[in-house]
Amino acid sequence: MDTLKGKTLFITGASRGIGLAIALRAARDGANVAIAAKTAEPHPKLEGTIYTAAAEIEAAGGKALPLVCDIRNEEQLADAVAKTAAAFGGIDICVNNASAISLTGTLATDMKRYDLMHQINTRGTFLTSKLCIPYLAKAENPHILMLSPPLDMKPKWFGPHVAYTMAKFGMSMCVLGMAEELKPQGIAVNALWPRTTIATAAVNNLLGGDMLMRMSRKPDILADAAHLIFTQPSREFTGRFLIDDTLLSEFGVTDFDRYRVDPSKDLAPDFFVPEDSVPPVSLKALTA
Repeated sequence: MDTLKGKTLFITGASRGIGLAIALRAARDGANVAIAAKTAEPHPKLEGTIYTAAAEIEAAGGKALPLVCDIRNEEQLADAVAKTAAAFGGIDICVNNASAISLTGTLATDMKRYDLMHQINTRGTFLTSKLCIPYLAKAENPHILMLSPPLDMKPKWFGPHVAYTMAKFGMSMCVLGMAEELKPQGIAVNALWPRTTIATAAVNNLLGGDMLMRMSRKPDILADAAHLIFTQPSREFTGRFLIDDTLLSEFGVTDFDRYRVDPSKDLAPDFFVPEDSVPPVSLKALTA
């Protein structure tokens, strides 16, 4: 299978960034996409709403269902999943993309921020997956995907921001456990993570501004990698912690330059990429 035509994706946080890129790639195949996100009104620092995302998905050739949904709210989330299944006749793919970040040490992390990260990242991922599983179990080639890192237990990933690392690794622990749990039902559960920083609102607003954006890859690289995952046989391709460019390279992709925001800048490595993971191409600048 190399197309997602007619497949239904439920994507959290799909109003912008990586979630929207994954949605648009699926839409180009003619997929149905439920956009489960909080942004219904324009935000001064965040581009896009569930409605602008829906318009882009429709323009790309897919069908869209915009749903105002805070994944911390179990009732809202259950309603969104049920509406998706009712609108499109089921759910084939669940994408846990929504995430919260705070790169702060222990004393600098207030408990409100701690709770937010764990409620969205770990709990939100667990709950979204749980609510989608009954529908996925009826699908022909069901997939759950977490946008979360490999479980690399090096102290350097914990020391600078233990609360954030715990919340992201909570998502990855869902992959480890659910992949094994859901094997008998043929539901694939995988994790996907970028080798470099990705040009998103989080990078621009929270991490490094314009300079880091220019040292990043476009969200399209994750969209292409996710599409590749979703078109694999779910009973065979599961329980994997995947790095975007390594996966694409394994399937024959050689042109990674098109994903660069600014070819004149070295690419910035992302958190959590294991030391023994060798990039398929150089991350150095292409031009002086």
